[in-house]
Amino acid sequence: MTSRLKEMNVEVLFEAVLRLKTMEECYNFFEDLCTVQELKALSQRLQVASMLSDGKVYSDIVAKTGASTATISRVNRSLNYGCDGYKVIFERLKADGVL
Repeated sequence: MTSRLKEMNVEVLFEAVLRLKTMEECYNFFEDLCTVQELKALSQRLQVASMLSDGKVYSDIVAKTGASTATISRVNRSLNYGCDGYKVIFERLKADGVL
């Protein structure tokens, strides 16, 4: 775990997320927690990461997601030099037939 994130408030947030059990609970919690724009930004990053992982090029990602090249670049940096968080999630989503 990166020390930049490790603090009590972040850990409580992550514990809260781990306790969500249904899609409806997720919608309700995240709607209360985040603005619509924040949720769209998070979901866009996940979509960008998925497309990058599938070998898509920036121009295709911009056209499909509307993400800026700066966002795509940041996500790409996380995919290549991050903590493998995207990799773990994509493996699980694929195994469950979500992706």
